[in-house]
Amino acid sequence: MSARVLVPLAAGFEEVEALTVVDVLRRVDIEVVTAGIEEGICEGRSGIRVTPDTTLDAALAGPPFDAIVLPGGMPASMTLREDARVTGALARAREEGKLIGAICAAPIALAAAGVLAGEHFTSYPSMEPDLPSEGYRDDRVVVSGRLVTSRGPGTAMDFAIELVRQLIGTSSAEAVADEVLAS
Repeated sequence: MSARVLVPLAAGFEEVEALTVVDVLRRVDIEVVTAGIEEGICEGRSGIRVTPDTTLDAALAGPPFDAIVLPGGMPASMTLREDARVTGALARAREEGKLIGAICAAPIALAAAGVLAGEHFTSYPSMEPDLPSEGYRDDRVVVSGRLVTSRGPGTAMDFAIELVRQLIGTSSAEAVADEVLAS
């Protein structure tokens, strides 16, 4: 495996965003660990039930991650924002120069962790009032240093492919985009 990525899942997560990221990254042999905020099955906003690979506590106690990627959805994004384990892991990842990704409403957790300071970013449009105005962009995907953010379910494929580009390079991103007919 060329990189290791943590994807925390909380009840109400946006399935398209979470599962697109997991699928695309695994297609290029990136190790993705889905970690439930709580034990057991995690139900998404549309009622799709997912069994995470592990719990967040177990994931954080294991080998280090190269990236943390937060799917959006409600109330999942609020849960991520209020979870000290998540915000602490995000703050550490930023300090260590690791890649951080968030889509849809999940940038509110980045704001709570202090990750957005001095960066450009985006989110689902209705979340804009809950985020710092400085640095906010309307682009589908925004890359700012080691931070990748995106707008919502309709941008999930672009977001996932950009994560591949940031983690293992342009050639892998282009190859997976061709494979899934996203280019």
